[in-house]
Amino acid sequence: MAVSLQKGQKVDLTKTNPGLVQIHVGLGWDTNKYDGGQGFDLDASVFLLNDAGKVLDDQHFIFFNNATSPDGSVVHSGDNRTGEGEGDDEVINIDLSKVAAGVQKISFAITIYDAQARNQNFGQVSNAYARVVNPANNEELLRYDLGEDFSIETAIVVGELYRNGGEWKFSAIGSGYKDGLAGLARDFGVNIG
Repeated sequence: MAVSLQKGQKVDLTKTNPGLVQIHVGLGWDTNKYDGGQGFDLDASVFLLNDAGKVLDDQHFIFFNNATSPDGSVVHSGDNRTGEGEGDDEVINIDLSKVAAGVQKISFAITIYDAQARNQNFGQVSNAYARVVNPANNEELLRYDLGEDFSIETAIVVGELYRNGGEWKFSAIGSGYKDGLAGLARDFGVNIG
């Protein structure tokens, strides 16, 4: 049975699941009724961070246009431009055994594409979540439902995997940014110029 997390909670991932190497991180969301005439395009992004909380280099920012990390440990499943349908909208596949030694954290974010121009924000998004699944048996190991705590934000750091000794843990972050992907990139040291 999956562990259900609240904002700020941390949970052991590999210690409580011995032998776990492959995981899927599924991110999902729904949009509320919106009559602005433009569809919502939410995007999952991943930042592979050093112990200072910065990407090792720009290739360690994983998204639909840079789908695989340099070490092959993180693979983005592709862009879902509508969020339609049931289940995960975007999936990140991770092989924990391949994560480069310099990566201490793997941070997961959801951003709204072109949010400012489209006058969109997370106040118009509902049912956002992150979940970690063991692909060997499709078991959901943990789930973090973000709730409806956002209004003007255009990006959310959902959660992060981080090293703790020889183990991996997951932390439910739920931190919003009102300056979207540009704000995330700046804070994580990515050059998006």
